Amino acid sequence: MKAVPVVTIKKELQHLSSDELTELCLRLSRFKKENKELLTYLLFESQNEDAYIQSIKMFVDEQFITINRDSYFYIKKSVRKILRLIKKFARYSLKKETEVELLLYFCQKLKEFSPSIKNNVTLTNIFERQLLLAKKTISTLHEDLQYDYNLVIEQLD
Repeated sequence: MKAVPVVTIKKELQHLSSDELTELCLRLSRFKKENKELLTYLLFESQNEDAYIQSIKMFVDEQFITINRDSYFYIKKSVRKILRLIKKFARYSLKKETEVELLLYFCQKLKEFSPSIKNNVTLTNIFERQLLLAKKTISTLHEDLQYDYNLVIEQLD
């Protein structure tokens, strides 16, 4: 996700009420380095969560393609970096559905990854932990969503 220039953000902020601005600023104060990305999400992408999720999935696809497959050391480093970014983007959203969607997509990409993660204990543990976290988050969602996401988890197991 690319951050929008400050000029564009400023123009968008002029259209908001003072209560909305206060809420944005308070939420922004929780973050340090990612302030510009968070504002970009809040102002431009929060209205269309599906498009936001799709853009992150495309970003994850690109990151998985660029992984150095020479050794498991490089693969582990890259996978951890991708996971760290996914969690950062999910934190912007504050929606459990988005977090589950991104975690399940990460697990799916990791399972399809070649060389197989089954040959490396660390990568297998990362996969298992994220799947467990997704299951835990799914249990807090609405029943219909739980059913849909549990079908995806069954395919991953």
